Amino acid sequence: MKKIQSALLTLTVMIALVACEKVSPIGVLVSGTGVEDRVKMSHLYFQDHKGEGYYWDACGKDEYTFLVGADSHLTNDKGRLQEMLQNTLDNNDLLCAHLGDIADTKAEYYIDLEDLINDFKWKYAKKHFKEQYLGDVDDEEELEDPDNYIYTDTVEDKRYGVDDVPMPFYPVVGNHDITHNGWALWSNVFHSSFYEVLVIVNYDPLVWDRFIFLDTASGTLGAEQVKLIEEDGFVLREYLESNIRNTFVFSHTNIFRPSSLQFASTFAREETFFLLNQFKEWDTSIVFCGHVHKWDEQEVNGVRYITLDSMSERNSPAAGDYLLRVHVKANGDISWERVHMNYVAK
Repeated sequence: MKKIQSALLTLTVMIALVACEKVSPIGVLVSGTGVEDRVKMSHLYFQDHKGEGYYWDACGKDEYTFLVGADSHLTNDKGRLQEMLQNTLDNNDLLCAHLGDIADTKAEYYIDLEDLINDFKWKYAKKHFKEQYLGDVDDEEELEDPDNYIYTDTVEDKRYGVDDVPMPFYPVVGNHDITHNGWALWSNVFHSSFYEVLVIVNYDPLVWDRFIFLDTASGTLGAEQVKLIEEDGFVLREYLESNIRNTFVFSHTNIFRPSSLQFASTFAREETFFLLNQFKEWDTSIVFCGHVHKWDEQEVNGVRYITLDSMSERNSPAAGDYLLRVHVKANGDISWERVHMNYVAK
């Protein structure tokens, strides 16, 4: 009987090893939806929705800025992520990027996360779009219902309900985001794991800055993502016939190890070399990484690699410089500054 039980246990473990992906640097098997399927689903989604919030206009500005944070690991306390989104709103950043592990995988955390994102979207719509109220002005509940408002983009003369307003918040997926098949929760809020955003910086001739968001949550790119990269098969590919000025890449999994105390990258050696060569071929200005919860700066083959600290209240309980703001001048020059976070969990 004991031999039978032992055999069944061994078989169960073998099935688990086949069915899941190794997504953490310590070999924890947690994922139910593999990178191949995530990338395929994401690519199809962006083919159907290209142009909807995936390009922005910075032409004529002295500079534009974007804010980057990492590893918020949201649980019951939304304070740090809320501060990050408010910071980008107050500073008028053109866009905001998050480097994965945005929330730990529980349904209640994702309910809070979706509420937070929707609240930010409504604030963004009120600040950047022309608002028209359609409800009863004497009904306080209707005044507080976002569905009673229509927002118009005065530049392109497009009208949106609040749910459809293009919002410049771009998260990459992290290993904690897909834990215990959390992809279902993630994709319900953000829809995609792998995508591209373009910022126009000049019209004549047409010049763009390019933002590439990779799916590295499983510690591997996977064949499908490598194929899309090699073929330049992004959904906004038609714009790439014009000039690309700066390229920025965002990844959850780190490329380099900040020190011997942190986890090394989980990319296979061949993928690491592939990425290093690809970043150089793209003439990438900066690659942003998270995952290891430790600040690091390196330059390899003319490409700057910046790994950010975790902004999570649990991992970084004291106030500190956990965000990064990048300044891009009209002439293409790039500088950055670390941004202080004040929120401390009660």
